Amino acid sequence: MKLKELLLNNRSYRRFVETEEIKMEELEDMIDNVRLSPSPANLQPLQFILVNDRDTNEKLFPHLKWAGYLKEWPGPGEGERPSAYIIILGNKEKSGFVAWDYGIALQSILLGAVEKGFGGCAVAACDKPKIGDMFEIPETLEIAAVVALGKPAEKVVIDDVENDDIKYWRDRDQVHHVPKRKLADLILKKI
Repeated sequence: MKLKELLLNNRSYRRFVETEEIKMEELEDMIDNVRLSPSPANLQPLQFILVNDRDTNEKLFPHLKWAGYLKEWPGPGEGERPSAYIIILGNKEKSGFVAWDYGIALQSILLGAVEKGFGGCAVAACDKPKIGDMFEIPETLEIAAVVALGKPAEKVVIDDVENDDIKYWRDRDQVHHVPKRKLADLILKKI
């Protein structure tokens, strides 16, 4: 796939075919994409926890919050939950630019997932202390996000932003709509 096609298919999927397994080697390859990506000052302050075990997935799932704009939706039901997770950890003592690394890592992981026929959702709204305890994460590392991964079981479409409303929503057929600003609205000047 070309980059534009990968980007168009890289949506925040929140419902998955839970039985569609992601192999550990595939998760490792997504992290290898991060390893090969830029890092400010080449400090490389990130580490990752890779999870594709069903029992561990079940224990991790309740600590995640799924869709802030969909107030009535409790998150994916049984059978549509992620089949794997990548927990992104950063060492702030190692780099003052760790937030840049988080963004680069998320994009690299998610584009790698799309390339393999999967999709994902970066979940930053989570119970970080409980996840930290669950995985015995050292205090020197902070949890940036949990990337939920799996075979998408929902349709996500891009709409133009109208009336400056950027909130995603679902229609009656459960198609997930994501408003995006027009290109002309993003470009301040062309010189």
